[in-house]
Amino acid sequence: MDGPARLALGVGYRGGGYQGWQSQPGGRTVQDTLESALAAFVGAPAAGGLRTICAGRTDAGVHALQQVVHLDPPVERDPFSWVRGTNSFLPPDIAVQWCLPVTPDFHARNSARGRRYRFVLLQSAVRPAIESGLCGWVFRPLDAEAMRAAAALLLGEHDFSAFRAAGCQSNTPVKTLRSVDIGQRGAYWRFDFEANAFLHHMVRNLMGCLLTVGQGRQSPGWVAEVLASRSREAAAPTFPPDGLYFLGPQYDAEHGIPTAVAAQDWLP
Repeated sequence: MDGPARLALGVGYRGGGYQGWQSQPGGRTVQDTLESALAAFVGAPAAGGLRTICAGRTDAGVHALQQVVHLDPPVERDPFSWVRGTNSFLPPDIAVQWCLPVTPDFHARNSARGRRYRFVLLQSAVRPAIESGLCGWVFRPLDAEAMRAAAALLLGEHDFSAFRAAGCQSNTPVKTLRSVDIGQRGAYWRFDFEANAFLHHMVRNLMGCLLTVGQGRQSPGWVAEVLASRSREAAAPTFPPDGLYFLGPQYDAEHGIPTAVAAQDWLP
């Protein structure tokens, strides 16, 4: 007899209180917290009793609106029971948004066709207070057209070694950056990135270079030189994680995975 169906969950979280997604010995991570809540809901052993696979590992301080995970549950429950039951064991800054039975071949990471991130940035003479930890901050004016010109030079398939963290575990630095959209609403800027996959710290390193151009300290063509160098030393410093949101992965329509959550309407 077949067991319970594989499940996909959509998870949102504020990353400020965690050491990233990935489980760590003695570390407070989103994965550890989620798996403990799932285990408590089904009555499984807290340690190693229920494991999840995520679509994209996020760093310490990085938020997620639509992290997708899959798991093979030891028991069968209605999908919404997984949502309500798991959330009852989660802290306020993590919440399961939806639950969906999927086919056994669905894999949260390997089935993803692409991933999307958004960086929210405040341009102001004064640092953020209410939105502290939820947006980045620059106090110098930014040139939108210069940043868009720089971003255009990064599109396509490239070796992104210059934008890769030293501890990156990806098998290859070659990724396809499909789009970079830059917009502004009042004092807030929005940088949307879409790629087949991202390297460790890639978005934050791209942000560092785009803002260097936007503040007039380098020309747009400089980012092409950084890219061609394949050297992390040639690029700008890694920008802080505040304001970085994992919007979620993209899958083939046949899997039926939701493409958006309500929180996206809250972001600038």
